[in-house]
Amino acid sequence: MGTTQLESVQEPKYWHLKTVLNDALDSEFEVGEILPNERDLAARFGVARATLRQALEQLELEGRLQRRRGVGTTVAPPRMGVAVGPTTGTWPGAGRDAWSTVGCAEAVAPAAIGALLGTAAEEAVHTIRRERVMRGQPVATELLYVPPASVPGLSELLTPASHAAAVLRELHHLHLEGEDRAVELGSAGAADAKQLDRLPGAPVLVVTTRYFVAGAVAAASVATYRADTCRLTFGDSGALEVTHHQPEARQAS
Repeated sequence: MGTTQLESVQEPKYWHLKTVLNDALDSEFEVGEILPNERDLAARFGVARATLRQALEQLELEGRLQRRRGVGTTVAPPRMGVAVGPTTGTWPGAGRDAWSTVGCAEAVAPAAIGALLGTAAEEAVHTIRRERVMRGQPVATELLYVPPASVPGLSELLTPASHAAAVLRELHHLHLEGEDRAVELGSAGAADAKQLDRLPGAPVLVVTTRYFVAGAVAAASVATYRADTCRLTFGDSGALEVTHHQPEARQAS
């Protein structure tokens, strides 16, 4: 990975540096290998550390690098294929849903979610936290919000262990008319970063889903996927899927 003169390049310096680094990742580094520190890399390429950080952040966003606690910046493994949400037309937790429940509580939903659900400002809703793990690696976390009005048959005598199962069971009794999803790029907050084993601020893909019953939103979920692990594509059915990027095989020198 030799020094490159960037002064005469018309495009942003960080973007050209990102291209140079990307080529080096393919030719000189192995998956999991730790990159040199920022000071050494900046000196090697003759750029400011701020420029280097921009290039590294872009490569992390594109899934080529990972920032790991206590380790540093490493070359990311290939992205893994993961289905986004349940099969179209089914409730969370139905069929071969690969998510697992890690907690459930009654709490006031964020204002944006409350607006989707049509709940009052201080109204508590059933909030189920779920996670998705593949090959021993956490790839997504989800918060499923269900207002009490959607599950009127729910028993008031619930234990922490039975709460989530009871809410999902009542949802499955409802006729799901349809759902829609919105996808946007975000950054991991402290809670999601901890659950996903990322650093706060790491790039994530946020999938917000609304579930409709009788023409109204009966439940909503916010799923946070690691952007360094997942890439979204649209299948023939219109359902979202997450696929992994397979880098080209390294040619022998």
